[in-house]
Amino acid sequence: MSETTVYLQENQPDGVPPLPLTGERTLPDVPEENYWYRRHLVVYEWIAERVAGKRVVDLACGEGYGSAVLAEVAASVVGVDANPEAHEHARLRYTGGNISFARELIETFQAEADAVTFLQTIEHVQDPDAILEHCKSLVAGSADPVIYITTPNLLTLAPEGAEKSENPWHIKEYRAAEFRALCEAHFGQVELLGLFHARKLKLHEFAIDHLFWDQIHKGLRISKPFYDRFTPAIAASDFALTADRDLDGALDFLAICRP
Repeated sequence: MSETTVYLQENQPDGVPPLPLTGERTLPDVPEENYWYRRHLVVYEWIAERVAGKRVVDLACGEGYGSAVLAEVAASVVGVDANPEAHEHARLRYTGGNISFARELIETFQAEADAVTFLQTIEHVQDPDAILEHCKSLVAGSADPVIYITTPNLLTLAPEGAEKSENPWHIKEYRAAEFRALCEAHFGQVELLGLFHARKLKLHEFAIDHLFWDQIHKGLRISKPFYDRFTPAIAASDFALTADRDLDGALDFLAICRP
């Protein structure tokens, strides 16, 4: 019987319990997870450029790294997550006068906000319509309300022809048109962007698609040494958000929604 490898966060501050990588949420400080962490981080950084001075609620904040990015510029940030281990880790690791964390179900959390972030989570929920209405209610009193929602693209996440990937935490995965229709059913204005590989990840993608790189490194038996170096070196700048490419080929979708 083979043993399952358990990955824990590395180099955590004193008194902050490291979280294990379970597949339910992404984590910083796990070299093997760096691709997914940077893929999520780039969206938080993009949003942070647009929420300066705003009151932000980060629903399903997980480990809390995204809430901390937003708090660098926002007037205030509340990271909301019901998981007790994630909540404890977040509140101990990310501190400051304008950031706090609430251990509560995202469906019932109440606060007044100007912006809500709900990233890489709608694919996990049973009733996405109710969640989107709840997001809208949180910004109802704002003069400039906005909700940011991301989800992975079914077409690039799941095997060709499948209606869902093998991720056991996902309930429903979306194509671009499906995701846009879901958001437009609840918001008066919806802009949809796609996240794509850039820089070295674009080169890596080209090598796999056209130069048979996946077969070459397996044949040379260098897969592990190569990816042990390549994966930790991935940066947020190796991804790009744009509306100028075919969204069916995007990795993830970002919906910018206004009531």
